[in-house]
Amino acid sequence: MNLDHEFPQDENLLYLNHAAVSPWPRRTATAVTEFALENVFQGARHYPRWMEIEQQLREQLRTLINAPDTQSIALLKNTSEALSVVAGGMPWQPRDNVVSSNQEFPSNRIPWQAQQKHGVEFREVILNGQDPEQALMDACDHRTRVLTVSSVQYGSGLRLDLERLGEFCRSHDIRFCIDAIQSIGAQPLDVQSCQADFVMADAHKWMLGPEGIALFYCRSELLETLELHQYGWHMVANAGNYDAKEWTPAPDARRFECGSPNMIGIHALSASLSLLLEIGMQTVGDLIEDRMRYLISELEKINNLHLLTPADPARHAGIISFHIEGVDHAGLHKHLMQQQVICAHRFGGIRFSPHCYTDMEKIARATAILKSAL
Repeated sequence: MNLDHEFPQDENLLYLNHAAVSPWPRRTATAVTEFALENVFQGARHYPRWMEIEQQLREQLRTLINAPDTQSIALLKNTSEALSVVAGGMPWQPRDNVVSSNQEFPSNRIPWQAQQKHGVEFREVILNGQDPEQALMDACDHRTRVLTVSSVQYGSGLRLDLERLGEFCRSHDIRFCIDAIQSIGAQPLDVQSCQADFVMADAHKWMLGPEGIALFYCRSELLETLELHQYGWHMVANAGNYDAKEWTPAPDARRFECGSPNMIGIHALSASLSLLLEIGMQTVGDLIEDRMRYLISELEKINNLHLLTPADPARHAGIISFHIEGVDHAGLHKHLMQQQVICAHRFGGIRFSPHCYTDMEKIARATAILKSAL
């Protein structure tokens, strides 16, 4: 497969920021263009075909995360909405608690903190030790209702052992919620193997899709346990019967989709996922690890540079963050961006995040620019 064809980026652009917003593959731009032109010239004449693309996307997502079926998958707007569906839908009791980490992106913190109105405590666990999973498990007690973590931390790049955490949660009757936005599309994720109850991820990072559409997986046994707070024509069992006065929520995850679907986002994400699935997620993960290994070897040549991301392949995915002693990292980030090294200023340092298609030569050029700036 010719990935250069799919990513015809400017030769001078050194794009190492897939942990923020990814460029689209060429096929995704083609799908969106064709969809737009169809709307211009024919409107919604072929809406039934659009619905087939929607079902195709659900099947692609099911395959991507090894969900048992498509009935457990909803298409929402973003990760924050999916997390809010879970946090706002749980049957809380006063003195319940939620355990999480001190490294979470605000999307996986604010919805849980908002449950303080129900008397729910939000516990942030420091993950600086050698066994972050044990630290998280030690913070749980008989009042813990949810353990919610990012599969890969957005700042440090730390990758957690989801199977170990999932086994603990299942044996202690704790709901296991995974913000997987920094791993789905970068590494294989098996929701059944890690015994996840809830998984959510926006499309615009490692899945190479647009903003405004996200995966939400809810284990089928828990669908009816989440209280609904959004209602509309699309989330009912008889969604096609507009004259019905009586209604019940859809029996599957569509119950979380209150209104009209994001059809342009559906077409775009389906095209992007077709590329990842053609490559194969194990191959995608291996290609990213090759780039991680090379990137780490180049960064370790720089004096006074300290990796903030564990070098162990089992402990990272596509993010490498680093700190350089005596350096103004905000200023360094500004300089790198001016030199077309597209990266991020996170976790007190600089964050590089190449994808499977990123050329090794571009990584070498980016690290050379970094060295010359010091």
